[in-house]
Amino acid sequence: MTKPSLRPPTINLTQDEYQEISQKISPKPKVIKNVVMAFLVGGLICGLGQIIINFYMIYFELSKISAQTAGTATLIFIGALLTGLGVYDDIVRVGGAGGIVPVTGFSNSMVSPALEFKREGYVFGVGGKLFTIAGPILVYGIASSIIVGIIYTILR
Repeated sequence: MTKPSLRPPTINLTQDEYQEISQKISPKPKVIKNVVMAFLVGGLICGLGQIIINFYMIYFELSKISAQTAGTATLIFIGALLTGLGVYDDIVRVGGAGGIVPVTGFSNSMVSPALEFKREGYVFGVGGKLFTIAGPILVYGIASSIIVGIIYTILR
C-alpha cells in the first residue's frame, strides 16, 4: 500500500538533457581491445586448423584437398566438443567475432540449441531445435552457392 501523501516524482528533462546524462553514465566501448582480441582468437583458431591440416598431410600422407577436408571436420568436432564442455562460450566471450566466424563458430551454433533443449527429448528437443540458428545459414549458403554455380556455368 502506498501512502496517499506520497506523489510520484516529476522529472522535467528535455530529450537533449536526457541524451547528455545517458552519454555520461554509459560505459565507453572498447573497440580497439575487441578488434585485437577477435584478431588473436580468430588467428589462433585458424592457426590450429593449419597445424591440423599439416599433420594430416605429413603423418597420414593425405593430399592437400583431403587434408583440408579432414582438418575442417576435425575443427567442427573440436568446436562441438568444447561447446558441450562449456569452454567455447568462454572463448567467444573473450574473442568475440574471432570465435564466431571460423567453422568452429558454426559448430557451436549447431550444438548450443541442441544442448539447451535436450531435456525436451531427442525428437522435439534436440532434433527440432538443432537447426534453429544454423538453418538460415544453411539455406542461404546453399541457395547462394547454387546461384554462383549457375552464373559460373553460363559465363564459362
